[in-house]
Amino acid sequence: MFTLVHLETPPPEDLKSQVLQMVVDYFSDISPVSLTPSNPLYQLYQYVIGYEVHLYLQAMNSDQQSSARLILALDDEDPSQVLGFALYLPSEDDEQACTLAYMAVQADHRRSGIARAMLKKMIAHRPHAELACAADKVPTFEALGFQVLAAQGPHVVMSTRNYRSAGMVAVQDLAPIFQATEVRQIHAYLLKQHGKKAMSDAESKRDRVLDQVAYQAELLVKERFPTIH
Repeated sequence: MFTLVHLETPPPEDLKSQVLQMVVDYFSDISPVSLTPSNPLYQLYQYVIGYEVHLYLQAMNSDQQSSARLILALDDEDPSQVLGFALYLPSEDDEQACTLAYMAVQADHRRSGIARAMLKKMIAHRPHAELACAADKVPTFEALGFQVLAAQGPHVVMSTRNYRSAGMVAVQDLAPIFQATEVRQIHAYLLKQHGKKAMSDAESKRDRVLDQVAYQAELLVKERFPTIH
């Protein structure tokens, strides 16, 4: 079994490191950019998403009401072990709204109600919850109480209500992350390791995957709302 904790300030370092490790381990599951380990860009985006979550957790130190919130599922038998996490962003100007940023559950503890329980706790704090996911994950979130609203690039926007919140959320700007020294160093290393052509091919493959996922998202929404399109 597990116990849920809701944090408005950064978690202790040992729990934070487990969350960040889960982000790395389950990168393919939670990343908005669908890459496989065979793609040379995989390590780069893996680092970027880990750094993004790190910044969200670090910003929880601030006094801003809009800073990220974290829900942890801890092992009842060993509370020092993180079984799952949900990172969400409260709306700045809609006290009922929030956006789920990232969620993951340890592979050997899935299908045990952890994801459902974390989302339920999030919704208890912010009942108008929204998220964006790939089309193939829509059935999972529908089973957890979300409904399809629209297609947005490679994502399907889903919500606990049949309309979007007009509130704003403080989303992390990825542009500075991609310009960070560490990210540039990783890119330079990958370029040296794989070569210019392989990296160019990897970028093309990434773009094709994004186009395909965007098409799948649009198709799913058209199937759900045929009269709107």
